[in-house]
Amino acid sequence: MEKFEKLTGIAAPMPLVNIDTDMIIPKVFLKTIKRSGLGVNLFDEMRYDRQGNEIPDFVLNKPQYRDTQILVAGDNFGCGSSREHAPWAIADFGIKCVISTSFADIFYNNCFKNGILPIVMPQEVVDVLMKDAEKGSNARMVVDLEAQTVTTSDGESFPFEVDAFKKHCLLEGLDDIGLTMAHVKDIDAFEGKMAQERPWV
Repeated sequence: MEKFEKLTGIAAPMPLVNIDTDMIIPKVFLKTIKRSGLGVNLFDEMRYDRQGNEIPDFVLNKPQYRDTQILVAGDNFGCGSSREHAPWAIADFGIKCVISTSFADIFYNNCFKNGILPIVMPQEVVDVLMKDAEKGSNARMVVDLEAQTVTTSDGESFPFEVDAFKKHCLLEGLDDIGLTMAHVKDIDAFEGKMAQERPWV
């Protein structure tokens, strides 16, 4: 998993509340177990019409937001079913940080496991960030995980809280497998010892 340290990127405003995982990635795309290739179907029913043509008014279809790396969203982002494909699609599109006033618990935790930083901010701060994101591609937002701050294009900085262990994992680029592999020497030693003590197992 790629390390997350400091992100400077375009932020897209999506003020809708209760964006659920079916809106993020519709169930028709859940047949794959691959993490790649889902970005094209992110927010599929909002991005495309029934003929598969892009809907120009949807924020991620606008030229200034095609390279979005930060999403500023409405309350209760990622609610609904606990599909891991939702953070897969977000990450595959290129979004590395989602900012909202609240997240569904399972989606929130899945984000960290897939290299995405979900940030919870008070409504008044999200309002400021949303307005900054509306400036388009000329406005670059800075998310500094080490310092735990989000800075607008005008230089206004806001602190955020994050669990220390989850922060460590993102900074080091460790998913669940990576965390396990960090102890591979201890695991090998234990298995060797067990093989000697219990050769019948």
